[in-house]
Amino acid sequence: MGQLEKVKELIELRAKARLGGGEKRIEAQHAKGKYTARERLAILLDEGSFEEFDMFVEHRSTNFGMDKQKFLGDGVVTGCGTIEGRLVYVFAQDFTVIGGSLSETMALKICKVMDMAMKVGAPVIGINDSGGARIQEGVNALAGYSEIFQRNILASGVIPQISGIFGPCAGGAVYSPALTDFVLMTEGTSYMFLTGPKVVKTVTGEDVTQEELGGASVHTTKSGVAHFSVANEDDGLSLIRHLYSFLPQNNMEEAPRKECTDPIARMEDLLNEIIPDNPNKPYDMFEVIGAVVDNGEFLEVHGNYAKNIIIGFARMNGQSVGIVANQPKYLAGVLDINASRKAARFVRFCDAFNIPLVTLVDVPGFLPGTGQEYGGVITHGAKLLYAYGEATVPKVTVTLRKSYGGSHIVMSCKQLRGDINYAWPTAEIAVMGADGAAEVLYAKEIKESENPAEALAAKKAEYNKLFCNPFNAARYGYIDDVIEPRNTRFRVIRALEQLRTKKQVNPSKKHDNLPL
Repeated sequence: MGQLEKVKELIELRAKARLGGGEKRIEAQHAKGKYTARERLAILLDEGSFEEFDMFVEHRSTNFGMDKQKFLGDGVVTGCGTIEGRLVYVFAQDFTVIGGSLSETMALKICKVMDMAMKVGAPVIGINDSGGARIQEGVNALAGYSEIFQRNILASGVIPQISGIFGPCAGGAVYSPALTDFVLMTEGTSYMFLTGPKVVKTVTGEDVTQEELGGASVHTTKSGVAHFSVANEDDGLSLIRHLYSFLPQNNMEEAPRKECTDPIARMEDLLNEIIPDNPNKPYDMFEVIGAVVDNGEFLEVHGNYAKNIIIGFARMNGQSVGIVANQPKYLAGVLDINASRKAARFVRFCDAFNIPLVTLVDVPGFLPGTGQEYGGVITHGAKLLYAYGEATVPKVTVTLRKSYGGSHIVMSCKQLRGDINYAWPTAEIAVMGADGAAEVLYAKEIKESENPAEALAAKKAEYNKLFCNPFNAARYGYIDDVIEPRNTRFRVIRALEQLRTKKQVNPSKKHDNLPL
C-alpha cells in the first residue's frame, strides 16, 4: 500500500470515528433534543481549537459477543481546546456508542485528559451522557470509575472541574460530577441518581419517575447536587463558557482581569434608602449586588437552592470576585443547614482558586427548631465558619442591617480574619435583637413595674440605642469603618485594591478535618 492509499485510509477511519455509533443512532440522539458529543464540543470550544486524542481507541472486551461490537473512540470524545483563547481539557461521552456506557478503555481515555490537565495546569470540563457502567466488562468498568474518581480527588483545589449532565448519569457514574466544583443539568433530558426507579420500587415500594427521582429541578432545588439548570444544551454550553470566564487556569494563578468600563466611584443613591424603617421588613439583596458590581453583571450559583443565601461571581474594577450575601427576602435571610453548606462550599472554592470574597451581611440568626437541630445545624453551620476562618484570600465584609449572635461570627467577621469590615449606619451588630435582649436583661425590672408593656418598650428602645448600631463594634475596632451606603462600590473596590498583595499562610498540616 502506497503513501496516498495510507493517507486515504486515515481519512476514511477519521470519518468513521466521527460518526460514533452511526447515522441512525445520531438521528435518535437528535430526536431526543440532544446534540452528539462532537457537536457539544464544537459549541463549547472556540472554533477550530479542538485537538482530539485517542480517536482510534477500541474496547478490549470479548464477553457476551462484545468482540463483534466495536466502535472507534469507544464512546467518549476526549482532547483539549480553548475557550476565549484559554486552554481547557474536555471529554464528552457519546450516547450513540453502546449508550455511552463506561468501559475500561473509555475510562483510560478520560484519565489521560485529566492527567494532562493536571500536568499543564488547565481546567477539565466533562460532559456526561451515559447509561452507566458497561455491564459486559464487569469489575473492569468499576475499576475505570474508581480511576476517574481518584483523579477528581487529586485535582480538587488544583484545577477547576466543571461537569455538564446532558443525559443519563446513574449509579456509580454520579460520583465524578459530585466530586467536581460545578454541576450543570439540562431540564427534561438529564437525570442523576444512585439507584433507578425500578430498584426504588423493588426495595421501598415507591413509584417514582426518572424526572421525579433525579431530574434537574430535583437536584437544583431539593438536594443541591447541581448548581445550574438550563432549558437546553445551547444555554448550558454557553453558561459553561461564561462561568469559566471568572475562573483562573489553576490554583497558582489569579483569575483573569477584564477591562472595567463601569466608573469605580459610581454613586448609587438607591442604597441610601433601600433599608426599610421597619427592621422586620424585607428588601431584595439582588438590588444591592447589582448596584455595586461592574455593570450590574452577576452570575448566580445554586440560584434555586437555599434561597436565603446568595452566592455567585461578579467583577469589581474588572477583578473576578465571589459574592456571598444573605437574602432578607427569603426566610428573613436566616442561616440554616442548606444555606450553610451552600455558602461554605463556595467560599472554599473561591479560596482554593485565589478569588477574593465580598460578603454582604443581613442575618438575624440561625433557623430554630427540632428539624434543624436534629439535622445537625451545629455541624453544618460550623462548615461556613470553618470555610471563612480557613480562607486566606482577600475578604471584604459589609454589614447592611442585622448581624446577630452566632450568625454574626459565621458571616466573615473580623475575628475570622476578615481583612476589611465595613458597616452601613443601619447595621445592628449585637448578641441578639432588642426584643430578646430586653426580656433577658431587664426581666425583673419589667415584671415589677406598674406597666410591664410600657417598661418593656422603654427598655427595648434603650438597648437599641446602646447596642443595635455599628458604632459599638467600631469602638472596639471590629468594624474598620462605617460607610455611606451609596459609596459602597468605591469603598469595596479600594479595599480589594489594597489587598491585592495580601499574603497569609495557614499552619502546615497533612490536611484539615473540617466538620462534615
